[in-house]
Amino acid sequence: MDEATVAEVGEFDVIRRLVGERPPAADRTVLLDTGDDAAVLSAADSRVVTCTDMLVEGRHFRLDWSAPADVGGKAIAQNAADIAAMGGGCTGFLVAIGCPPSTPVRVLEEISAGARAEAARAGAAIVGGDLVQARQLVLSVTALGTLDGRRAVRRAGARPSDVLAVCGGTGASAAGLALLQAGWGMPGCAVALDDAVAARLIAAHVRPRPPYAAGPQAAAAGATAMIDVSDGLAADLGHIAEDSGVVLRVDPARLRGDAGGGAGFDDLRSAADAFGADPWEWVLGGGEDHPLAATFPAAGPLPEGWRAVGTVHAPGDAPAGSGRTPAEPAVLFGDSAYGGAPGWVAFGR
Repeated sequence: MDEATVAEVGEFDVIRRLVGERPPAADRTVLLDTGDDAAVLSAADSRVVTCTDMLVEGRHFRLDWSAPADVGGKAIAQNAADIAAMGGGCTGFLVAIGCPPSTPVRVLEEISAGARAEAARAGAAIVGGDLVQARQLVLSVTALGTLDGRRAVRRAGARPSDVLAVCGGTGASAAGLALLQAGWGMPGCAVALDDAVAARLIAAHVRPRPPYAAGPQAAAAGATAMIDVSDGLAADLGHIAEDSGVVLRVDPARLRGDAGGGAGFDDLRSAADAFGADPWEWVLGGGEDHPLAATFPAAGPLPEGWRAVGTVHAPGDAPAGSGRTPAEPAVLFGDSAYGGAPGWVAFGR
């Protein structure tokens, strides 16, 4: 049976289906949501935290790898994680979708359901958006948030003697992507791996679960710098190092354990053995797990869920033999600079 397409149903009827039944706002931030020309949100302390990101079919997701609901959830997650990384909490999301006229309405309904569910997990709701014709499926999300009176935690605040900590793990998403690229679950796939391990790693890639509450908790605990690890741990820690003018020294042994998405380091090692690969390439160079990384004053306790993985130093304190000059900020893993894959490159292959 043929499915109804966007062209057959029409723009406004599709939008009504995507909006669905409007749930009550999670708090009093949303004064007026979808249904008028614009939504109205309150800004409790006169500041609004905002960010935007896009997902393009064929570049950022494939519907033969991800269910539509997972695509919608991921689009929200990668934006909500950026709000959390500033120490903020989400107050609302705007979701714009571009698609070919032949797109089944069911696909958009499932994307919308996944997006609404993840928005609720982040403590907010989708308050508006747009639907337009495009050559391929594209999702653009704008996230809005509040600092609730706290200062914004930037990348440029890490200080020598601070502790480097993370909440969440890295590597599982990259391993899951490698499995999908290898055709896991398809006839002829040559990768031999336990089904449960593969399922955990693939789930971490198609539906990340950022620790949203950890951002405001870190800000309240005095975090000096923070970032959402979306492009890869080495690459994103490099932003803190560069913007703060410091050296971040990571203890690799402390990165073992949580690999993200419910997977552990043993899962990564099993998958790497199946590929003949190095699991540390995924841990340090893989992206899209969306944990948070932050620096904290050494004197204070870390918030619940955060674990110390390294220390912050002045550039002149880089260890001998690391190849760093006193004026050059860096990220060191043990005593060496990371020389593997650079993480996500927006205009790479």
